[in-house]
Amino acid sequence: MSPTCAAAARLLIADDQPDLLDALKLLLKSEAIDVRAVTSPEAALAELRSAAFDLLLMDLNYTGDTTSGREGIDLLSRAQAIDPLLPVVVMTGWGSVDLAVEAMRHGVRDFVQKPWDNAQLVATLRHEIDEGRARRRRDHAEQRDIVEARHIQRRLLPQQIPQIDGWELAASWQPAAGVGGDCFDAIRFAPSRLGVSIADVVGKGIPAALLMSNLQAAVRAFASDAIEPGALCERVNRVLFGHIAEGRFISFFYCLLDAAEGTLTYANAGHYPPVVVRADGTVERLDEGGTVLGVFEDVTYAQGRVTVGAGDRIVFYTDGLTEARNADDEEYGDARLIAAAVQHRACSAPALHARVMDAVTTFADGKFQDDSTLIVLAADS
Repeated sequence: MSPTCAAAARLLIADDQPDLLDALKLLLKSEAIDVRAVTSPEAALAELRSAAFDLLLMDLNYTGDTTSGREGIDLLSRAQAIDPLLPVVVMTGWGSVDLAVEAMRHGVRDFVQKPWDNAQLVATLRHEIDEGRARRRRDHAEQRDIVEARHIQRRLLPQQIPQIDGWELAASWQPAAGVGGDCFDAIRFAPSRLGVSIADVVGKGIPAALLMSNLQAAVRAFASDAIEPGALCERVNRVLFGHIAEGRFISFFYCLLDAAEGTLTYANAGHYPPVVVRADGTVERLDEGGTVLGVFEDVTYAQGRVTVGAGDRIVFYTDGLTEARNADDEEYGDARLIAAAVQHRACSAPALHARVMDAVTTFADGKFQDDSTLIVLAADS
């Protein structure tokens, strides 16, 4: 819980010595600091859960005749879980380099030696309170920017999923951290012709989202009923090359579905190969193409073409799904995803999409470490 912008600072003190708490209350009363004092880690955590504070001033030991500091380290971890931006200053009457290092790793901002110098203590608390409030303001501004960026990014994705004769399409996009580097698009060129793209920008957050937006703009500028997938990849790559940060690249897949002819023409630029699941359960990977986008200037992309028809399912995805991990740190993997698609191949596009997503979510207990995008194209049976 974060503090409000009230003028008076709110300080929580945790120490098991009542005389020390009384002395601190008396000292800080004249400093316009609202003090709440507790004598145990459990009471401190209860206060943090119920109210907002600008700083936690705490001892590391709460059991008589102990100097291990383990109770204090545990309190630090649990306090940071409640309020990650809460500044913490530790009071100690003895020194331990190892314990100090561990406390710093848990977010301690400063140390106060017992007995303290009143002026120095007040100066330390004031400094950390001011710094903590400044961090909260910056964090609030960043979160506001992320919310706005995510709204803009969602608006760049298809607002309505186009459908074509004899096929249905279902898709979802879930960034791992507010905004992300995955994207997809679906463009209907004619009642029986549809262009579908999926991409994954290496990295997360605002930089990946900006690069994704550039990619999406380039794809929409070049995509048409007349341009072949291989040629589109080459044009988009030329646009991105030289305008992409070192160490960044984009995996990309684009295909044209011609429902009247029963063909899918595609080019794969280093992306996880989508899967064609046939009505009889056999599987075909769509891997013809070339290297990822944005790394090399002059790249040609091969094209693949497959026949598709009644009962076939085409599954496109990004690595956020296959790299989702369970409690044993085991990846979900391609094999499980394909097995789920094969098992539920008789389902409609929305139902197959839901079942695959449910399988991954259950496996990973709902925790995705990377952006996740899933598209399902399904032909009428």
